[in-house]
Amino acid sequence: LVEQRDGLMLGICNGFQALIKLGLVPYGRIMDTDESFPTLTYNVIGRHQSKLVRTRVCSTRSPWLAGTEAGDIYTVPISHGEGRFLASQELIEQLAANGQIATQYAGLDGYATMDTAFNPNGSVCAIEGITSPDGRVFGKMGHSERIGPALYRNVPGTYDMHLFASAVRYFKK
Repeated sequence: LVEQRDGLMLGICNGFQALIKLGLVPYGRIMDTDESFPTLTYNVIGRHQSKLVRTRVCSTRSPWLAGTEAGDIYTVPISHGEGRFLASQELIEQLAANGQIATQYAGLDGYATMDTAFNPNGSVCAIEGITSPDGRVFGKMGHSERIGPALYRNVPGTYDMHLFASAVRYFKK
């Protein structure tokens, strides 16, 4: 799908964990991983979190994010006990330089934060989602698929990241 057919992959929550364990994010290919590879682990508060959070789009290099602009803020439902992204400082710097940090948890000011009220799992660099080097594989913790016209009526925010519409447009190009 990735190497021969120009496909796209999206992993949300446990799917993100699978993509990391395979090496598809952040490396873009299936690899044997070891303890030096990035991982998702237990939330810093040591328990499950289920709530709405704010995420900021950092990079639109991924076809999945073609319907967004860098700096856009989205309200996204989360529900996980193991969502804390961990990686070496060297890898974090490489991901940032490559534009592979796709989304970050954001505070009310719209900027990335380590405050657990907004970064519910304590992910380093407030990372909520990352991509492969070419952007076609996207892994994220927040459940951006959990949207609908009758949901969240009493909570203001922009919910639709247009992930699936962007993916369709990618294949119609």
